Amino acid sequence: MDWSIQEIARIAGTTSRTLRHYDDIGLLPPSRIAPNGYRHYDRDALVRLQRILLLRELGLGLPAIAEALGNEPREAHALHGHLEWLRREQERLARQAASVERTIEALEGGENLMAEQMFDGFDHTQYKDEVEQRWGADAYAKSDAWWRGKTAAEQESWKAESAALGRDWADAAERGVAPDGDEAQALAARHAAWLGSIPGTPGSEQGRPLKQYVLGLGDMYVADPRFAKNYGGQHGAEFVRDALAVYAERNL
Repeated sequence: MDWSIQEIARIAGTTSRTLRHYDDIGLLPPSRIAPNGYRHYDRDALVRLQRILLLRELGLGLPAIAEALGNEPREAHALHGHLEWLRREQERLARQAASVERTIEALEGGENLMAEQMFDGFDHTQYKDEVEQRWGADAYAKSDAWWRGKTAAEQESWKAESAALGRDWADAAERGVAPDGDEAQALAARHAAWLGSIPGTPGSEQGRPLKQYVLGLGDMYVADPRFAKNYGGQHGAEFVRDALAVYAERNL
């Protein structure tokens, strides 16, 4: 049994364009090509695609994913490692859900809130020391106060906007978009507006980030895997850095 490219795109939550790109770079060739030119994928291809998507979640870029697949061809063995990571993430999300449930129960039951239990699984201050070291305590204090002042719905909306920007960057990088082209520069403009909207960031008082701040962030995205993960890994981070550098030189 096999599945068409449209079926796989729908089932896997990706796009036909992405699957065609994976084929073009030799990462996921189709099992067969039908007389009408449509790509089809069998069971082994589906397992390989699952591994690709899991490795992307771990922050690897496409070249690193290709290397990882080549280094560990035993699918079941490799998936055990992915499963361990997923279970750790599942545990963290379960702790967050339990924290929110306890808060709802306390609010609806008129009970006292237990502060120690409200933030299990959350870590919104994980970059506090780094922010203070790079841009000063005042920068962190302003951004932290801005974040705490948002409602839960506003925080979720901002997170969703940030995640969408990261996905769009990663998608453009995977498709080989030119960093100085119109599409990449439109993303860079969105990114700059996003940065400028955060109080405490250099240039936020004017509503636009400072040139050196944007250039420095681009370098940091590449140097730090924690940030590179937001853009599909090393390759995506390098694409973001290059596009932001062009934008900064032209506009900031």
